[in-house]
Amino acid sequence: MVDGISSTTDNSAVQFATERNDALDKDAFLRLMLAQLQNQDPLEPLDGTDYSAQLAQFSSLEQMTNINNTLNMSLDANYLLTQSINNSMTAALIGNEVKIAGNTVPYEGQDKVTIGYDLIANSHDVSVKIYDSNGRLVKTFDDLDTSMGEYKLSWDFTDNNGKTVSPGNYKVEIEATNNNLTEMKVPQYFVGPINAVRYSAEGTTLVVNGLEYDISEVFEVLGSTNSMASAEGDETAPNGFKDEN
Repeated sequence: MVDGISSTTDNSAVQFATERNDALDKDAFLRLMLAQLQNQDPLEPLDGTDYSAQLAQFSSLEQMTNINNTLNMSLDANYLLTQSINNSMTAALIGNEVKIAGNTVPYEGQDKVTIGYDLIANSHDVSVKIYDSNGRLVKTFDDLDTSMGEYKLSWDFTDNNGKTVSPGNYKVEIEATNNNLTEMKVPQYFVGPINAVRYSAEGTTLVVNGLEYDISEVFEVLGSTNSMASAEGDETAPNGFKDEN
């Protein structure tokens, strides 16, 4: 009988065996190799070549782990730098008028909303209709200018009877026909000045007309509202819009 051969299993090996497959990091790899050495058969010890190969694998794993950590730190630093630059550039937009994509506006007690739309050609007639969340028509603007151009129309959140509407979402639809009485496609959006920029864990938002919008919803920055305020009585405002108010 040969003494010295242990039949017990090292606790670290048992712990390793119960770990999830995706938990194989460099420490687990090292524990596995040490457990193998501690429980090897003295009559058939681990071959030196195999041992060297395992050491090389451990060294490679260590290097890859360090490279991965370095890359993650670099990516985090680049993200923070990019976010800081974006925040600074966004803050510089305060006071500029922007176009915001969409045709639905929530009413939360704000004074008004400015509806923008483009007539890509001269039209026969144009009307702007506003519906509540139940599809009920609450406001109609008609007798509008029919010539080609960009237009702004202010809605003070009152219905056709002059009564303030209830809080909720309201959909804006613009109907137009050309001189052949064929329906025209009219690009529409909302227009307003950026009053503030807000930062949160979810990202950066712009406050326009008392409402928050994601930066991705802004598709055009028109310029400072101070230099673009339309003069009353002028047909065309300095920013290129024709005021329907």
